[in-house]
Amino acid sequence: MQAAARVLAALVALFVVQPMVVGTAVAAAGAADDVPSARVIVKYRDDAVRGSSSGRVGVADVGRGAAVQRLAARMDAVAQRRGVALRAHRAITERTQVVLARGIDSETLARRLGTDPDVEYAVVDRRVRPLAVPNDPLHTLGGADGPAVGQWYLRTSAAPSLSAIDATRAWDITQGSAGVVVAVLDTGVRFDHPDLAGKLLAGYDFVSTLPESNDGTGRDSNASDPGDWITQQEDNSLGGDFYHCTTPDSLGNYNGAPSSWHGTQVSGILGALTNNGVGMAGAGWNTRVLPVRVLGKCGGYVSDVVIGMRWAAGLVVPNVAANPNPARVLNLSLGTVGACGEYQDAVDDVVAAGALVVAAAGNTNGHAVGAPGNCSGVMAVGGLRHSGTKVGFSDLGSAVSISAPAGNCVNGFGPCLYPLLTTTDSGAQGPASSTYTDGTNNITVGTSFSAPLVSGVAALMLAVQPTLTPDEIRSLIQGGSRRFPTSSAPACTAPRFDGNGDPIDQDECDCTTATCGAGMLDAYAAVRSAAAGLIADIVVNTPTPRAGQDVSLTADVFRLINGRNLSSLSWSLVDGGGIVSGSVAGCSTNCVVTPSGSGTFTVAVTVTDDNNPPTQSTVSRRVTVAAASSGGGGGGGGGALGLGYLGALLVAVIAARHLQRRPRSAV
Repeated sequence: MQAAARVLAALVALFVVQPMVVGTAVAAAGAADDVPSARVIVKYRDDAVRGSSSGRVGVADVGRGAAVQRLAARMDAVAQRRGVALRAHRAITERTQVVLARGIDSETLARRLGTDPDVEYAVVDRRVRPLAVPNDPLHTLGGADGPAVGQWYLRTSAAPSLSAIDATRAWDITQGSAGVVVAVLDTGVRFDHPDLAGKLLAGYDFVSTLPESNDGTGRDSNASDPGDWITQQEDNSLGGDFYHCTTPDSLGNYNGAPSSWHGTQVSGILGALTNNGVGMAGAGWNTRVLPVRVLGKCGGYVSDVVIGMRWAAGLVVPNVAANPNPARVLNLSLGTVGACGEYQDAVDDVVAAGALVVAAAGNTNGHAVGAPGNCSGVMAVGGLRHSGTKVGFSDLGSAVSISAPAGNCVNGFGPCLYPLLTTTDSGAQGPASSTYTDGTNNITVGTSFSAPLVSGVAALMLAVQPTLTPDEIRSLIQGGSRRFPTSSAPACTAPRFDGNGDPIDQDECDCTTATCGAGMLDAYAAVRSAAAGLIADIVVNTPTPRAGQDVSLTADVFRLINGRNLSSLSWSLVDGGGIVSGSVAGCSTNCVVTPSGSGTFTVAVTVTDDNNPPTQSTVSRRVTVAAASSGGGGGGGGGALGLGYLGALLVAVIAARHLQRRPRSAV
């Protein structure tokens, strides 16, 4: 038991991300005195004056020598004006690059560069980490018998496993397609694991700084995971690359950590070989996995992640050959504290390219979701216990889109009953032998492993309806989700802070749509809706919903198979959030709701077509309501639901929609 606790306490260390290099980028660190002390992501203004030989650098030029030289020229000009010596590290886009400097800290450098008229923004190139195993004491319990209930999380939802996603019935509709690619941006993968054989595409390794890369080569086309272990000496070497990289034990000691094989575990949950008579099943069945290595020893950097995102989606990346297998879904089981920041550009471009971005909500005990989960356009996934309550370590809040099983232990002795069994390697440092996680010393829990369940379901949906957009996938998954159960646990609340401004932990609690997303992931409902070819949407017509004022909503159908017609449409109140009460059953295409206070409420619309037999689709929408304006407001209070019939159907316009070395954030 104590040995298990020590292993899990070591594994709780988050993994981080490292940056990548363009042609003239700085080489991997050599002598200690040559290591830059600051690294910043700089985005230059689109309308800034170019050098005398330059016009605008187009996307087609990115990756060519001329484009890199123009970035270098702009960097040199900024450096001269700001009075600081800069070194180019890597290009991200035609206007964005990572720069390095010595003798200055990252925050100061970012502030100084941000004042230059040629700079749109300059932010610290933050480290990003995935959370493999939270250090909750219950997660250290286990025996020698392995997982007591196996892959419970894929089965049909039934007590006691209320949060199981019902993948088995979804597979009756489709077993996925090898033509659908999901990118796993993580630590790389063990290509030699027999339960991943034939499921893995070549991928790419974007970790270029040699100490973190740990493979002796830096950035290259080999996405294999060499291991990311941290020795006790490395963990305690003041001034070293991995000083205090892990989470200390209860006595404050830093003991290092074994290799996590995090990317292999995520890949197994998503895409392990299925129906082959051995090992485990993957949620995406026939889905192909594209490993994109962005994390090494002690994690990595945001710049590596955003470059990896762009490459995975088939976008141009400087000095890297084009991805021959663009992904339709990107899985990011990683994160860091703070606002979305520099992630947003990459998210916007990836979504515009037609790829859904799925990210883990984080594992900091009910705090606010960090980046990239809090970015606009990202589908952030919260973590549930087997019974459907929020698992203690999962983060929460309005950024969460959906929740899925994250693994948990409910017993005081013996093996952990509800871990998420998956593929891994037995090596404490380098690879040793292919194996599976279990319910004893190798327990897999965390929102890192909730996210690939959602990614796998999205891949199944694309197998039956390849033209789905990221917004449509999100709508179908949220609309088909099951309602959260209630228990004796307290209700989850929005992230809170104590008198010192520190976030307050929230352990197990009853989820609401304001804190854990639309509901519990239901693979069968989502895939069934995708296969039906019928998708609805709810448009919030009121620009800024406020307490005490009418909020106008319109139900719209934006995908309907040719030759079919809409037969019926019905509304339901999923969660009034304490600010809306009554029934919306009498609403027609349009509905008016009058919330009594600020907060959130969730409504759903179910549409049915005239097919024989009829097909049906449900979509839900969470609406955020601001406090009443100071000038007062009309509309009766009391949270009444106005049954507004607005005369004419309103047209729904569906819009295509900074770290210190070691942040304590998430996945």
